Amino acid sequence: MHLFRQTFLLFLLNMLDAMLTLVWVKSGTATEANQLMAGFLEIGDLAFFMAKLTMGTITAVVILKFGYKPIAKPLVTFALTIYIGLMGIHVLTGLAALGYISHTFIHDVGNWSKIVFASYF
Repeated sequence: MHLFRQTFLLFLLNMLDAMLTLVWVKSGTATEANQLMAGFLEIGDLAFFMAKLTMGTITAVVILKFGYKPIAKPLVTFALTIYIGLMGIHVLTGLAALGYISHTFIHDVGNWSKIVFASYF
């Protein structure tokens, strides 16, 4: 199967993102930035988790079905890069929640990333 390992990693990162998001939101450490997912979170934890699971599953099926196409590998690599960066944000959030770094540092990093991404998009 084309891109099976990468797809499996992407799916696992999606699930880890969902679990960590629930931890940070429920502890009051963070809010959900994605408005669509925030809507599911307002419905409840299970709705949020099932929506993430459904989207991850559909994405995995599409990648596995069309992974042989030339565009698939760069797109999966891009998605993995984004998710690995997101895991970095979760680490920073955790460090802030535990008091190892200040919440203003997180805010400053967020502002910096908005400036960087605005210059590319």
